[in-house]
Amino acid sequence: MVRVQRMLDACAELLDEAGYSALSTTRIAERAGVAIGSVYQFFPDKRAITQALGLRYVDLFTARVRERLAEGDREHWTQAADAIIDEYLAMHRTVPGFRSLHFGDVVDTRLLDSGADNNRVIATRVRQLLTSVGGAGESEELDRAVLVAVEAADAVLKLAFRSDAEGDPRLIEEAKLLVRNYLGHHFG
Repeated sequence: MVRVQRMLDACAELLDEAGYSALSTTRIAERAGVAIGSVYQFFPDKRAITQALGLRYVDLFTARVRERLAEGDREHWTQAADAIIDEYLAMHRTVPGFRSLHFGDVVDTRLLDSGADNNRVIATRVRQLLTSVGGAGESEELDRAVLVAVEAADAVLKLAFRSDAEGDPRLIEEAKLLVRNYLGHHFG
């Protein structure tokens, strides 16, 4: 629905401008050009709007990584892992609101799914993307390894952006190296 998309877009813009603490349903309604009742028709509060925005980012991230994998000559899982990190970086730099919200961790560690923390949701998607290229089978061990890789990469990438607004290239390369080396034990 177009109105909902406008509200999510307004939420993203406002997050970049003032952060989550300054976000309000009233400001979102004003920015989106909709009545406050329209906001409440779809979202009970600002958390619900940011949750919808975070889920939109997860879907966009997954779709964009799949496009990258389909475009390129990525026959090895390490190339897919690099593409996943590269897409995260591209979204961080270009998608309104993503720099501020990421996948929701600034609001709630369980924003995307009340039954799992945000990085576990992302790890599930990343595992699916990696296994589509790497051919590793489903296993609890692989799930755990990808979760550890996502947590570690998340920490190093956050560090990269804390020290450089565009992401310190040396730290970004360290994140890629960390993921490739660690997951190499599971993908071979």
